[in-house]
Amino acid sequence: MAFHLHNGISEVSPDNPVFLRHASGHAAIANAKAMEIAGVLPMSTESLEEVDVEGGEIIRDELGNPTGIFNERAMTLIAKHIPESTPEKDRRAFELAVKACYRNGITSFHDAGIGRETIDLYKEFRSQDKLGVRIYAMLTGWDKELLKEWYEKGPMVDSAHWLTIRSIKLNCDGALGSRGAWLLEEYTDRPGHFGHETLPMEFVAETSKKGLEHGFQVCAHAIGDRANQEILDRYEKAINANPDAANDHRFRIEHAQHLHPDDIPRFAELNVIPAMQAIHMASDRPWAIDRLGEKRIVEGAYMWQKLLQSGVPIVNGTDVPVEPINPIASYYASVTRQTLEGTPKGGYEPEQKMTREQALRSYTLDAAYGAFEEDIKGSIEVGKLADFTVFSKDIMTVDDSKLLETEVMMTIVDGEVVYEK
Repeated sequence: MAFHLHNGISEVSPDNPVFLRHASGHAAIANAKAMEIAGVLPMSTESLEEVDVEGGEIIRDELGNPTGIFNERAMTLIAKHIPESTPEKDRRAFELAVKACYRNGITSFHDAGIGRETIDLYKEFRSQDKLGVRIYAMLTGWDKELLKEWYEKGPMVDSAHWLTIRSIKLNCDGALGSRGAWLLEEYTDRPGHFGHETLPMEFVAETSKKGLEHGFQVCAHAIGDRANQEILDRYEKAINANPDAANDHRFRIEHAQHLHPDDIPRFAELNVIPAMQAIHMASDRPWAIDRLGEKRIVEGAYMWQKLLQSGVPIVNGTDVPVEPINPIASYYASVTRQTLEGTPKGGYEPEQKMTREQALRSYTLDAAYGAFEEDIKGSIEVGKLADFTVFSKDIMTVDDSKLLETEVMMTIVDGEVVYEK
């Protein structure tokens, strides 16, 4: 019998379904019971065509039997059978998340892709003046009816700047680790495989058009060079078709991790903002070269300095819960191009490092710009919101080797101390 990754889980939990999501959110492992409930069975009893999902992949052995690994949108085959969370559990989780933000010096959060339940939860906390952190939320592109409803009523911009909903998140490809990122050329370590288009590009084109018409920013997840290129093409067409509405669109591409060299200048040309989490370079770069090969890594992966020099700002972030919430880790990766263990000496592709000032701006003023909020936050100035963080070290001057020792000493939100070490 072929070895299956789910065997260990299935042996210890034969009667209870188990579904473990990878930290990236782009792959998962299910045990035999979970696959039985979902109807994902061996090839001898059910054909592959009946259970495969467009934009995803069930990893099977040479006989066609499922190994337990579900890639990208194939995860929905199992996930749709998981019971919904409860409002009480969601409230408690949010309260804990806010406290985690305070401990890590975070006063504002871009929530990339929320549905009806989360919108209701945020509105509930906002109505009670208990939100705690300022949230810039993106509507999930998976719910077309939700988008239709919001197109009709328009963006919601909070005059007190606690909860703003004026953007849409589209998930257009997968991750490099699971070989789901959509590439122009095949994976170096999996010949013949190009990743996954997890959302039809026709829908990206439609959403870009409607976003401009109704005042919504579009933020599309793209990691592979083909996904980035295809999205830029759709953005460009929508912008050219409606130049008046596109005067200050600030469309974004979330991650923009791997770009074809020809597409790097297009961000500035189209005023499309790359929202790039520098911490991904630290965690992915050591093995990403296996997926892409040296040429594609050097010419188009984690191109921070090339993008900045082209005249476009970068929105930095942690991509929590995929990566640790601590922003110092991403700041460290931005200026050193090293892993959190400090390797390699001098950093990967060091010419693409951010300067200290560029890295700080990417996490503050430029991140605020990416949410149309640069006039109210992102710098400490008279008339702006009193949200800021006090660190134990001066992150503009401390030696690289000491950066990760920096701790949050105090977090202030709306003029009040909400955390003190």
